[in-house]
Amino acid sequence: MVPRIFSFLQIFTLYTVTFASTEEAAALLKWKATFRNQNNSLLASWTLNSAGAKNSSRIRAASTDACRDWYGVICFNGHLPEQLCQGGKLENFTVSNNKLTGLIPSSLSKCSSFKWVRFNNNSFTGNLFEAFGIYSELQFIDLSDNNFHGELNSNWGKCKKLINLRVARNNISGSIPPEIGNVKGLLGLDLSSNHLIGQIPKEFGKLTSLVKLSVQNNNISGNIPEELGSLTKLESLDLSDNRLNGPIPTFIGNYLHLFHLNLSNNKFGQKIPIEIERITHLNVLDLSHNFLVGEIPSHLANLKVLVNLNLSHNELSGRIPEGFESSTGLQDVVLSYNELEGPIPNNKAFISASLEGNKGLCGNVTGYKPCELSSTVKGHKLILIIVLLIMGALVLLFAFIGVLFMCHKRRRVRDIEIQDAGWLSISMLDGKTLYRDILNATEEFSATFCIGQGGHGSVYKVNLPSLGNIAVKRLHSSFENTHPKSFMNEVMALTGIKHRNIVNLYGYCSNKQHSFLVYEYVERGSLFSILSNEVESKKLDWFKRVNIIKGVAFALSYMHQDCSPPIVHRDISSSNVLLDSEYEAHVSDFGIAKLLKPESSNCTVLAGTYGYVAPELAYTMKVTEMCDVYSFGVLALEIIKGKHLGEYITSLVNSSTKDHVQFSDLLDERLPYPEDEVKEVLVFIIKLASSCLLENPKSRPTMHFIFRSLSSIDPCLPTHKINLHQGKLYNP
Repeated sequence: MVPRIFSFLQIFTLYTVTFASTEEAAALLKWKATFRNQNNSLLASWTLNSAGAKNSSRIRAASTDACRDWYGVICFNGHLPEQLCQGGKLENFTVSNNKLTGLIPSSLSKCSSFKWVRFNNNSFTGNLFEAFGIYSELQFIDLSDNNFHGELNSNWGKCKKLINLRVARNNISGSIPPEIGNVKGLLGLDLSSNHLIGQIPKEFGKLTSLVKLSVQNNNISGNIPEELGSLTKLESLDLSDNRLNGPIPTFIGNYLHLFHLNLSNNKFGQKIPIEIERITHLNVLDLSHNFLVGEIPSHLANLKVLVNLNLSHNELSGRIPEGFESSTGLQDVVLSYNELEGPIPNNKAFISASLEGNKGLCGNVTGYKPCELSSTVKGHKLILIIVLLIMGALVLLFAFIGVLFMCHKRRRVRDIEIQDAGWLSISMLDGKTLYRDILNATEEFSATFCIGQGGHGSVYKVNLPSLGNIAVKRLHSSFENTHPKSFMNEVMALTGIKHRNIVNLYGYCSNKQHSFLVYEYVERGSLFSILSNEVESKKLDWFKRVNIIKGVAFALSYMHQDCSPPIVHRDISSSNVLLDSEYEAHVSDFGIAKLLKPESSNCTVLAGTYGYVAPELAYTMKVTEMCDVYSFGVLALEIIKGKHLGEYITSLVNSSTKDHVQFSDLLDERLPYPEDEVKEVLVFIIKLASSCLLENPKSRPTMHFIFRSLSSIDPCLPTHKINLHQGKLYNP
């Protein structure tokens, strides 16, 4: 039976609810009761037949009267009424997840005020090209899971504000209009499971903000255009079940944010590009059912967060890389029907993997013969090993004696150099030259060039011909007590860290007068200064703030998960997050708290900024990754609120008060109240951030989990499709 739809048109917005019982009328009356001056409002007609009637029959009658007499209320069955948007002021329209049928009313094609439109999960029919017009204000449209036919409208390329377009699982035919590439702010594009033909437009290379691209299960052919190499913000790419051919492009290694890659069921040939190893956050890799040849790249085993790997039904040969034995994150491996040989990695995922159709495999896996060496080969190997061990021992002995002698001789010289040379450098530049250039450019650190001050020193903007703009942190005089050798070793390690969301440390210079660190320059300065500025803070809309939170999580996850040994920041705050010209987050001062206060890892010195310090440091003083997690939670809430939450932090984690915290209390009042879709994303982030503030460090999620959870947020996807499995979250 087709459900009735109870709709309320309130000036600019149409809301719909499934009319499953007669209680909606009572609910609307209760909602009306929250308004002042009810009888003088547009809702004055919303009354029962008999004043004060409250029994079920009266309510049932009220629901019938509502369809006829209540202002702004329309009741209909099965089809959308033609009179929708007659006033031309409809902005948000949602009828998703019903069983509505029929054509889209012609009045909607002229509804130029549309911003958010959701027709998904119904049974609408009609020609898509004719049913929808050009909407200059349109930001989000989801037409998925219906029975629309026809072709995609090239005029959608004129919807400059569009951020998400979904037309999946319909009967759309024809080619993909290249004009869609003109919507440069597009974040999500889903055209999957239709009957599209032709090639992927090269104009898609202009969609540099794109996060998710799905065109799977169509009849797309040709190569992947080289222009798509510019889509460096992609997090999910699914081109499976098409007729794409040629090699898998090497530029796919540019997709550093990608966690889902599916190119299966196509006609790709040649070798698997080794550049895939650069996608360090790849979670799903499916290249099955193609014509790939050569060996499995050994560096695929370095993808530490890879969970699902499917390379089946290709023509791959050679051995399975031994490095997979240490891939503890792998859960699902499918390598069947190739030409692989040699030992199967001794890994839990490979023991249960699908490997049939490879005649040359062996190992300690049920159904495969053990890998055995012949007695002759074993004998030769044993002799060779013994000879090499003896020779190696002799070489090591003589080398050890030589090293001891040289170290003893050079230690005295190095100690003198450190004390008397007056400068040090560990960058790729000439330390003496860099030191002189910085002094000249800043007029020996004149206050004119100072752009900020922190707990460890003052920051100066410096322009050098060799480097362009750089940031120089001049350290306080208290740094003189730091041991120079250990400090140099620590800085050497930090200069090797390269990540898009971490400020690059170029090097360090010092003499008896000055000591300073040299960083890349980040244009917009600190997040704290922007949030504190009434004008600049309004430029940080909700989407930018969500991306800043994701960027900080990405950086911390990298430092905790991918660095060996893991690095704890120790001082996460809005002052230590810098924003570039595109409002991308860059975390600064990584590891500097430890460099300048090496004793702060024990029980003598408290690390961190007041208001961001984890509560356990009050009694343990032991800094761990969970301290960064707590600080991140405070920071995430600060970004949404526009300022530090202060006393609200305690309310969010207190079981007796958390239910009384209102969502609106946690928002920056300087920004417009978020649309429903954005609101759901913000609620999700608030839940996640609140779990970071739990008093017990073991109850907090890891930064890797936090980053993965945030990465799963489709920019405009309702968060009811996202599940959290870690932390004790609540509904604010």
